[in-house]
Amino acid sequence: MFSTLVLGALTLCSTIAAAPPPQPPCGNCRDAAQYLTVDSSNGPITGHLAPNTSCVVEYLGIPYAKPPVGDLRFAPPQRFVATDPYEAAAFGNDCPLTASKPVNYPGFTPQAQRVINYFASAAGTPQSEDCLTLNIWSRPTPNSRRANKPVLVFFYGGRFTIGNTNSPFYNGKYFAEAEDIVVVTVNYRLNLFGFPGAPGQPQNLGLRDQRAAVEWVRDNIWRFGGNPSKITISGQSSGGVGVDFWAYAYKNDPIVHGLIAHSGNAFSFPANTKTVQEKNWDTVVSAVNCTGAADTMACMRQVDWKVLEAAAAAIRPSKSTSVLRSIPAFWPKPDNETVFSDYVGLTASGSFAKLPILFGNNDNENGYYQIPAYAQGIVPTADQVKSFLLESFTCPVAYQAAARRNQSVPSYIYRYFADWDNTRLYPTSGAYHGVDLHMIFGASADVSGLPTSPDQRKLTKLMQKAWFAFSDDPANGLARVGWPRFDPDRKTLIQLGLSNSPNAQFTSPSDFDAPCPNVVMGALANIATAAAAVVAEVADTVV
Repeated sequence: MFSTLVLGALTLCSTIAAAPPPQPPCGNCRDAAQYLTVDSSNGPITGHLAPNTSCVVEYLGIPYAKPPVGDLRFAPPQRFVATDPYEAAAFGNDCPLTASKPVNYPGFTPQAQRVINYFASAAGTPQSEDCLTLNIWSRPTPNSRRANKPVLVFFYGGRFTIGNTNSPFYNGKYFAEAEDIVVVTVNYRLNLFGFPGAPGQPQNLGLRDQRAAVEWVRDNIWRFGGNPSKITISGQSSGGVGVDFWAYAYKNDPIVHGLIAHSGNAFSFPANTKTVQEKNWDTVVSAVNCTGAADTMACMRQVDWKVLEAAAAAIRPSKSTSVLRSIPAFWPKPDNETVFSDYVGLTASGSFAKLPILFGNNDNENGYYQIPAYAQGIVPTADQVKSFLLESFTCPVAYQAAARRNQSVPSYIYRYFADWDNTRLYPTSGAYHGVDLHMIFGASADVSGLPTSPDQRKLTKLMQKAWFAFSDDPANGLARVGWPRFDPDRKTLIQLGLSNSPNAQFTSPSDFDAPCPNVVMGALANIATAAAAVVAEVADTVV
């Protein structure tokens, strides 16, 4: 069988090398053959050569925890144990989610809906509760034999409500092709299944899934050529929130050596109050006729998952202080273990893992958020857009970068500006939420169906080189590409794609964050509003 795999690998290698667009020589395909089947704590795992690459091996749909079904529904992830050979040939199921409906937004480009579908889990990929899987991409190099390749583990965004790895948006093959890095993407539980908010029960199951996945990577990645002491976790939007939460939750045992948070951190987005979270759980319990059960949780574990998902989807998001930023019904809930109620105090005292971190956001994040808002009849004013960008992105980035610097922890910040023809959603969508990910994964042509421009490819190469350098050496790697550490008094804001330039440019952070001392960050806005309401209620009582 092994010789058959070798022959198949070499045949596929020559096929890929001959296919357009041109790829680097396939000289390592013979080396790739020895990595097609690797041992692991799951037993032998067999991957395959990734299409349209020169010898990147991909392993898809690897279980990293037991399926969270039956008694494991609404429970923390349990260690997966297996010995049978596993054919890692296809992505695992998406975790249960309800994708947003298409929006007929004015001026949509021909590729807009396709891009959105891949970004927002609306491409019709299969779902199941049996969804706790991860995917690995690695190109055999001398560092593979030494198990010394840095490892980037990525968590998708989606407001902890949607998100999946079975999307060209997050395919790691092109990044693994371009740089000597192992790329991992992770499926984790969402909405009701990941963040049920049930009183008296373990909370934040989706975040616990992330931890279980990284533990699996720590234990196994050396067999795939990765160095377990060089793991960096990265996430976008709510995935970035999860990365930032990680630093507080696992400050004494972070496993990883670096953090990257795109367009989201612990201070970006508001959460519902505990009362609302538990009310939402009770609403689902009632909708599926479990209210009167002798054991509510046992009853909820017997209901078909599709029924539960539909009941959860029927609960409307709560309003927040921004018309562009509603609050999902099911969101991380403070348990003082994985999520905390006082990030301001913890941050001020330096109660987080002292890991180098790269924070960033896009210049026109609202370019994406305006689409679902439009579906609700909302067209934001210029002032509302400005406030939204400051509250959820610019100021949280500046705040957290400064907090790290105050603790002598290396921090870096970027702002992404590029607006490419093939990823544009409408004439003024600009550098919208999530569009920077095309530069890291390098898959915008696959996502949009349209070709990239020469400068777009150059900027992709630059950003992939930087993300590799950080993943390899989070404290000092970016210095090798000429990027400065954050310093509010120097030109240390890294501008990427400004005027569609393929080169990084640098400016003072204050060019964008000067208003922040007078801004209430997104995650604190509802807390301030709730506190004001309590004060008003007390005042009315006294009167």
